[in-house]
Order: sequence, then C-alpha cells, then structure tokens
Amino acid sequence: MITQEQVDRILRLNGNGLPLVSLYVPADPPQGTGRRAFSTRVASLLDRIRPLAENGSLDRAARLSLREDIARIEKFLEEEPQRPGAAAVFCCSGRDIYEEVWLPRRTRERVVVDADPYVRPLLGVLDEYYRTCAVVVHKGVGQVWECYLDQVRELEVIRDRVLRKHDYADGYAEYRVRNKADELSKRHYRRLVAELKQLFAGGGYDLLAVGGVAHEVPVFVDFLTRDLKDRLVGTFAIDRESATPADVRQKVQEVVSEYDHQEQRRLVGEILEAKAARKRAAVGLDETLWAASLAAIQTLTVDDEAVVPGVVCDRDGLLARSGKTCPLCGEPLREVPDVVDELTETVIDDGGEVRHIEVETDLRPHQVGALLRFALPPQPTEGSQGSQESQGSQGSQGAEGPEGSQGS
Repeated sequence: MITQEQVDRILRLNGNGLPLVSLYVPADPPQGTGRRAFSTRVASLLDRIRPLAENGSLDRAARLSLREDIARIEKFLEEEPQRPGAAAVFCCSGRDIYEEVWLPRRTRERVVVDADPYVRPLLGVLDEYYRTCAVVVHKGVGQVWECYLDQVRELEVIRDRVLRKHDYADGYAEYRVRNKADELSKRHYRRLVAELKQLFAGGGYDLLAVGGVAHEVPVFVDFLTRDLKDRLVGTFAIDRESATPADVRQKVQEVVSEYDHQEQRRLVGEILEAKAARKRAAVGLDETLWAASLAAIQTLTVDDEAVVPGVVCDRDGLLARSGKTCPLCGEPLREVPDVVDELTETVIDDGGEVRHIEVETDLRPHQVGALLRFALPPQPTEGSQGSQESQGSQGSQGAEGPEGSQGS
C-alpha cells in the first residue's frame, strides 16, 4: 500500500527532457479470468503509446526510453492482482525511474506521457483517506503511531523518568513525593505535546487520536494545545504494555470511522440545506451529472450503493443518464455501465473533492449531491446543440484539462 514517502517521491519525479509514463489500471478480485482481464487492460493501454516509441516525433533518446518503459511495465504488471483496487505506475527508464503503487479503490484506466507525472487520480483517491497520528500514553512512556489506509507504524517512543512508588511516605513527605510525581508527569506530557506539534506542523497528518489507560488519557488530553485539540477526533482504552500494532490499528480505525461517519452526515446536511436555500448546490443524478459536465463541482458526495448505467460524450465530456446524441455537439453518446463512476473520475480530473457516503443519510434517495463552484445554466435537451455548442466547448475544457490530448 502507498505511503506518504512514496507520494512525496512521486510528486518530485521529472523526466528531465525524456518522456515519463503515468499509467493507471483498475483491477477486480481474481475470479478465474482476473489475470486475463487485467493483462488485457495493461496491453490495451500500452498499445496507445507504442506509436510514440516508433515514429520520428520524438528524438532517439526519448524513443529508446519509451520502448524500455513499455517493456518494463509489461513485465512488472504481468502478475494477477490479489485484491480489488488499482495499480498506478510512473516510469522513465532513461532516468532510471520506476514507481509502482497499489491504490485501495478503482480508478479510470488511462495512460499519459509527459515530462511530469500525472498524479491527479492518485491524489484524488488518497484525499478520501485520513492520515492519523495516534499517541498511546502510560507510565511515563508515550508511543507515537502513524495510521493510514490499512497500515500502522510506530514513529517513535518517548520515555521520561517517573517515580516507581509515591505512596510509601507519611505526612509532609507524602505530599512532597506526590508533588514530585505530578511534576514528572506534567513534564512528560509537555514533551509529548511538543513532539506532536512538530509532527502536525509539517502538514503530514489530518487527525489525532489518544489512547491509554482510562485514568491517564483525560489528564493528557487536558495538556493538548488548542490546535491539537482541534485535530483530536477521539480517545480509546488500550494497555500499552500488551498491545500489538494490530490492536492499535483496530482501535484507531474505530475512532476514525466514527468521526468519518459524522463528517459524512454533516456534509450531506450542508448540501441539502444549500439546495433548499437555492445556493450553489446540486442534488440528484441528472443535475449533478450536468454540473460535472461543466466542471462546476467543488465537492461531490456519492452514496456508496449508487450504480447507474448512463452515457458519455467523448468530445464534450457530457455525462447523462440516457440519450443517443450529445445536446452540446451532436456527436453520438457512448454507453457506460456505471455513469456514477464516470462522474467521480470527472470530478477528480477537474480538481474537485469526492466523498463516498457509507452511512445511510437523506442523500440515499437522490444517490448523489454536490457543492458547486458556480450556478448552473439551464440544461440543454437532445437536439438543441446549435445555440449551446460554444458553451459546451467551454465546459469540456474544464472537464478534460490539458491532459486530454496526451492519450488518456
């Protein structure tokens, strides 16, 4: 599974004068024909760029690098995927670049050849997942963990001196010993908080979770600064001395899942309220598909159970539930098995945010909803492309972007 270090490394990639291949291949769980379907997709994508490696539009060094890229990708992606999701590959053999990552959900298949990596689908998928920093406190020891996707790793362990026993003295001596123990605990907590502030200052984490024994967790939470409390999404009980990494991962995932469900309900409520107030929002499949066709969606919410066949215009990027010809340009529409999947990929391509709604909300009867960048013009009907064609062309530029001319 992808890590933050790998994402940072991919963002810094550059062909330095040579072409860099970015390839995304969706995969289904292996069911007898899984390997054949996956390898067919890979071959089909690579066939789109083979002419670039053979014709004279590129110089010799670029063609040689691209030929080796194709061979290298074919070799590394010949194995059958063992889980659903998508493979993303970034390759420039002439610069000894090869990065392959596995994404936790499917993406639209595509291949792009450019000087820089095409990372928008990658970032669009990762934006749906929270990167959580978790700290487990107990007896002068603070374990700091990173939890992301389905992975957990220990970042560091902070140990400070504590009094082993502070209840043996009588009278004033007992008071002094307890004061000393409290001061050592406060010093430890302040050090932990300072370390957490450093970790969050770099922008690498979205959420904070705190675990430990029941009597110590609330005391530590009181030491958190305002900015850290704003990131705190919950606490959990765990015995640091006996807990395994799998235990920590499970506890943190439970806390984050509850927070995420609350955020899903809040976002759906915001969209429905904006729609009721006639503000910039779309609710329902027809209106939201039209908004995506114009690159108008800032934040899209999709009910997790929504699967609807539909049609797509490959020229203007129009999305619709049905139709034979595009009302913007008059070209034939292409049928797709799931227009909701096309919708999410279009929003990601346009730089919007996508949130899949897992919990049951008032969005379910509508299937999709969105917050918009601008108010929508009236939706054209089939056969009315004459006066709408120029407007449709503007919408298609926003939907496809410059990458649309590079084989994606």
